Amino acid sequence: MALSSHYHEHKPNVPIIMEDVFGWVREGNAFQVRVWLDDHEHDLNVGDDHAFSLLHWASKEGHVSIVEMLLSRGARVNATNMGDDTSLHLAAAHGHRPIVVKLLARKADVHATNEHGMTPLHYACYWGFEQIAEDLIVSGAQIGACNKRGQTPMDVCQGPSRQAIAEIAIENGQNPNERIPFKDQTWKGTKSRTRDATLSRYTGVDVSSLNLITKIAESHSGELWRGKWQGNEIVARILAVQEVTPRISRDFQTEFPALRIFAHSNICPVLAAANQPPNLVVISQYMPFGSLYNVLHEQSSVVIDHSQAMRFAVDVARGMSYLHSLDPPILR
Repeated sequence: MALSSHYHEHKPNVPIIMEDVFGWVREGNAFQVRVWLDDHEHDLNVGDDHAFSLLHWASKEGHVSIVEMLLSRGARVNATNMGDDTSLHLAAAHGHRPIVVKLLARKADVHATNEHGMTPLHYACYWGFEQIAEDLIVSGAQIGACNKRGQTPMDVCQGPSRQAIAEIAIENGQNPNERIPFKDQTWKGTKSRTRDATLSRYTGVDVSSLNLITKIAESHSGELWRGKWQGNEIVARILAVQEVTPRISRDFQTEFPALRIFAHSNICPVLAAANQPPNLVVISQYMPFGSLYNVLHEQSSVVIDHSQAMRFAVDVARGMSYLHSLDPPILR
């Protein structure tokens, strides 16, 4: 798909391959989207200049097949754009019930609020989408939740839908006259923004651009540092190589791109690397809970019961299965 130069004048920070895939999603070009996703270096959770993810756009435009494709490959259901809208907000606001149902089946947050304090139910009620409102209420959405202006979904209901939605709420044990004050939860840091496009765009970086703050660990293989790069929290592994010969540097440059796997939700990808002898540095996204070993064997707030252990095992198996399916295989 050829993109006009005018389009790139307004979005100079996103590479053309990113522009292409956002355009394909908006158009509903499922074939091109599938081809793009099949490249494991492509990040399906990437956001555009306004932090709209591919799932945001597919949900907004009503492309069910693309939504299914993204969800099956691990798209983050509750990621937010710059206005704090989730994909469920957009699907509900535009009346795409089949997509709303699929998002709810993937545990989309019915209580999510955007920058105006609006929930998906506010939008379903405002636009009179009674069936979507019912789906949301059945899934636990609160008819009395106030936005930042003190308005509930019932307050913004239009015309004949008001009575019908009130009856749906009553049938599901809710009081349509209840008012639940808005509570700003942003300070908790629980919202998850879409991933910055720069994270999957860069390959080689300058060591001087890394702000390494705290040494986390050290072993025979090298040092592990926590820091920041491009405004994102990262961990940098500085490899312990006695002498970085030209051949070692060349092999490193050839092999590390194979680890930039953004296409599977159960694999933590290598974001980039710094190849500046004598420094060889591998950069990954910071994981607050550390490795699975840290969670299992060290103090952690994660409760490990049987069901959680099974989820860990299944997720590990899915990640390993994907790695073994790659052609050519990644050699250790």
